[in-house]
Amino acid sequence: MSDRHFDELAVRFAEKIYGGAKGAIRLAVLQQDLSEALPARPLKVLDVGAGLGHMALWLASQGHQVTLAEPAAPMLEGARQRFAEAGQPATFIQAPWQGLAALQAGAYDLVLCHAVLEWLAEPFAILPLLHRLCAAEGWLSLAFYNRDALVYRNLLKGHFRKLRRNTLAGEKQSLTPQQPVCPRALEAQLAPAWVVEQRSGVRVFHDYMPSEFQAKAPLEALLEMELAHRRHPAFSGLGRYLHWICRPTQAGQE
Repeated sequence: MSDRHFDELAVRFAEKIYGGAKGAIRLAVLQQDLSEALPARPLKVLDVGAGLGHMALWLASQGHQVTLAEPAAPMLEGARQRFAEAGQPATFIQAPWQGLAALQAGAYDLVLCHAVLEWLAEPFAILPLLHRLCAAEGWLSLAFYNRDALVYRNLLKGHFRKLRRNTLAGEKQSLTPQQPVCPRALEAQLAPAWVVEQRSGVRVFHDYMPSEFQAKAPLEALLEMELAHRRHPAFSGLGRYLHWICRPTQAGQE
C-alpha cells in the first residue's frame, strides 16, 4: 500500500462535497474550534495536505500568514485559483509530506493536518514531522477519519460480515479512506510529545440521519445543532471525523 494522492475526479468530488451540508458542517466545526483555541494575533500557518485550500483561505482571511503544502497538482491548482479569486496571498508547495522535511524546524505557530492520516500507507509516520515543524508554543490542528464512526455506520446498516472480516478500508479507486484511524491508537502515538487540549466530533449526527430528514433539514439548523453537540460526551466520538487541537509537551521538545 502507498500513500493516496488525488486526481481530477477527486477534485470534482471534493468541490461537490464542499458545496453541500457535509462540507459546510466540517468547515463550521473546524473554524469554530480554531477560533476558540487560537490567540488574537497573526500566526505562521502550515497546512499539510491542504487540498483545495478551504481552511487555509479562511485562516488567511483572518490575517494569518499561510503556507499550503499539497502533493496533488490538480488540488494545488484549485487552491491557487481560490486564493487568487479572493485576493489573498499565500505560499504554495507541491510536495508530499515526506518532502517537507527541509522546512525550518519550529517555524510554524499552527500546523494543520486535516484528512491526511487516513490516506497514508502508515498513518502515524507523519507525526514526528508535524512535531518538528510546530513551534514549541504552537498548535497542531489534527482532523482524521474516525474508524469508530465507520464501524457504527456499518452496524446500523447490518454489514456484519464486513465487520467480521474487518474490511473497512475503501477500495483502490474509492473515496472512502484506505486507513480509517482508531482514536485510541492515535492518542497512544501522540503521547508523550503532544497533549490533546480540545476534542470535537465533525458530523456527529448528520451522516446517521435518514436521507429524507437530511433533505428537509435547513442548513442553518444543521450547523447550529452540530456545533452545539460536537463536544457532547455521548455524541462527539461518533463524528465521521474527529478534530483534535494539540500542544507540544515539554518532554516532546527534549
